[in-house]
Amino acid sequence: MATLSTSSSSWPPLPNPNDEDDFENDNDNDGMEQESPSSLSTLSYPSSPAYTEPSSLPLNPNPVPNLLHVSFNQDHGCFAAGTDRGFRIYSCDPFRENFRRDLDSDNNGMGGGIGIVQMLFRCNILALVGGGSEPQYPPNKVMIWDDDQIRCIGELSFRSEVKAVRLRRDRIVVVLAQKIYVYDFRDLKLLHQIETISNPKGLCEISHTSGSVVLVCLGLLKGQVRVEHYGSKRTKFIMAHDSRIACFAFSQDGRWLATASSKGTLIRIFNTLDGSLLQEVRRGADRAEIYSLAFSSNAQWLAVSSDKGTIHVFSLKVDSGLPGLERSRSSSEPNILVPPTVASLSFIKGVLPRYFSSEWSVAQFRLHEGTQYIVAFGHQKNTVVILGMDGSFYRCQFDPATGGEMTQLEYYNFLKSEEAF
Repeated sequence: MATLSTSSSSWPPLPNPNDEDDFENDNDNDGMEQESPSSLSTLSYPSSPAYTEPSSLPLNPNPVPNLLHVSFNQDHGCFAAGTDRGFRIYSCDPFRENFRRDLDSDNNGMGGGIGIVQMLFRCNILALVGGGSEPQYPPNKVMIWDDDQIRCIGELSFRSEVKAVRLRRDRIVVVLAQKIYVYDFRDLKLLHQIETISNPKGLCEISHTSGSVVLVCLGLLKGQVRVEHYGSKRTKFIMAHDSRIACFAFSQDGRWLATASSKGTLIRIFNTLDGSLLQEVRRGADRAEIYSLAFSSNAQWLAVSSDKGTIHVFSLKVDSGLPGLERSRSSSEPNILVPPTVASLSFIKGVLPRYFSSEWSVAQFRLHEGTQYIVAFGHQKNTVVILGMDGSFYRCQFDPATGGEMTQLEYYNFLKSEEAF
């Protein structure tokens, strides 16, 4: 069984000295109702962060739970699954179940539902939110779970349902329907609060590398994203699309941002510092719901999953050093920057639609249409890891030179993972 432990000698890790510890609350929208946390409790961290082998807990006689949530950790080397009975932690490479906590066994088979589970790299601290028809915890609370002690050691309580949680070593970010709260991980001190447009999906991301704290969330306008650079105390608003934002993702250092709208046809890559458009790629011609976007560790590739059932991998050119590109109007989405591949065909503008001059994916992998999948790049070269809400785990490999259909390397149903070993 894999070991989950912090990489530092003490927990929680101290923030980078360049990080800003105190921020003023965002008061740009004084007319909006200000929702504040209804209560918070102080974390009592365990004295020793070393992960110990989990003790055996009684197992539910029904071997297959209902999956409520699945998410990768920050380096995409592990993933967490929330079920109607508790949660499970898995390693991606090699694939294996590390441990599970069937919380319904503590309630005589009742409750146990976990609707959100977020890992903090590979340490023993997780963030949990109750979910499902019989939630283990109220859906308006974020519970800080220490798996050394096999119990919650702190909580954040709100007046409305928690839509998402994001973690880094020195921050906890809690996303509500129209509000985002940023806390210091050491003492749960509220550092910043941000008003957003309606955000039922809980869209929000925060950079993971030390030395830079960058957060992206929805703005107050349809199609707008907001980027917070906490180190330099700068805020950047980007009008990324005309229609509402459906999905976005950061590169690991927070330097690049990929966005997709509710149309699901185009994905745009922006520089988060100046808001300039660096590249635009096309998933397809028909509308689609984008489920996930993911950068490779070197920002050379971008993976996309949607309700069409096809995983796409695009080649990126964000390291070319190009400044912001000139603006041009598009019939489909005006006031959007246009990359050189489109501008080069200006001599036939009005004759051929932008569709024919679009940048298409290099590689594809086809899955069942209608199942929700999330995607990330694997630690092996040119590999992609795919997780499905049906419990499926795929590892695929693409050829960066020839492209085309990816090769399936592995498949497991992680809800029945005991059958795979």
